[in-house]
Amino acid sequence: MKQEWHPDPEPIETNDTVTVAVGTGLWALALVVLLVLRPDPARMWWVWTCVAGVVLGLMGLWYVHRRASRS
Repeated sequence: MKQEWHPDPEPIETNDTVTVAVGTGLWALALVVLLVLRPDPARMWWVWTCVAGVVLGLMGLWYVHRRASRS
């Protein structure tokens, strides 16, 4: 059975800055909630996961802004 060939669809235009900012904001919100609730010492890795999410999100915002300014 031979499959029919379909052309690749066009890429969807998105606002990458908003996408990365929302994700970073969600990580920051989770960090604040965890800092208020203070998890037990065995679950402190949750806090550090949120910190890593915020830091990587800020790096992502910088990257997306730099990439957009080149275009």
